[in-house]
Amino acid sequence: MNSVAQLTDLLLIYTVTYGSPLIFILLLIGAAGVPMPCTFLVLAAGAFVHQGLLDIYTAIGVALVGSVLGDSLSYWMGRLSQRFVVQRFGESDIWQKAQLNFNLRGGIAIYLTRWLFTLFALPTNLVAGSAGYTYARFLVFDIAGEITWLLLFGGLGYSFSSSLEEIDQLISNVGGGLLGVILFTIGLVIIRHKKRQSQQLE
Repeated sequence: MNSVAQLTDLLLIYTVTYGSPLIFILLLIGAAGVPMPCTFLVLAAGAFVHQGLLDIYTAIGVALVGSVLGDSLSYWMGRLSQRFVVQRFGESDIWQKAQLNFNLRGGIAIYLTRWLFTLFALPTNLVAGSAGYTYARFLVFDIAGEITWLLLFGGLGYSFSSSLEEIDQLISNVGGGLLGVILFTIGLVIIRHKKRQSQQLE
């Protein structure tokens, strides 16, 4: 049995044994940046609710609070680094444009990285804090995204409680495919932008 499978088995055993308090702790530290199979944990929680091992309202409540607290922690880590970032990059046109764009459109980035592009959740939190995005606005989109994540994947775990690992693998494959498409698109945009710049210089 490989280490990933062992971790998965231990996670299932500990979740059944310790219940909602463990879900709270693991989602908090996972959202704060410690590598954790958080989506699988939500799937497992949904399955355990279906089996009557967890109370649905308690599980959703502690999972939401833990996730939001972890996201808030990484947001404030970014806020604490704001002074350094401004001193280092504040005069840069690129940083000023990035900051403006995030303040205008950061909400959708925060929302989508809670449940769809979760790989970018931590960097988004740090950027939100360091770019001066207000905590109140961050919290609104963060809570909305985390609720979407919990209901979507918890619901999947509830509906397919006998196939957790297969569902988790499918989610990983779909997420990886979406990420690949996004990166490819960004690459094309950058290439086209550089090509236009070179043509203007000629």
